Amino acid sequence: MENPFLNILALLALVLLVAVTGGVGYLTLADWRDRAERSTAGNRRRREEEKRQIRSNSPKGR
Repeated sequence: MENPFLNILALLALVLLVAVTGGVGYLTLADWRDRAERSTAGNRRRREEEKRQIRSNSPKGR
């Protein structure tokens, strides 16, 4: 005869395993998106700075 306590314990372990795995997956995805966004923002900032530098070095009116 099966013990109901062991069944509940096994079900709880499975639920916790799924929850922790989902949490790790979510945090990994969030970190990946944040890194990609920071990289894009940094590249955009560098391009804008280069444009400002070029404009400030070029003579006016030509």
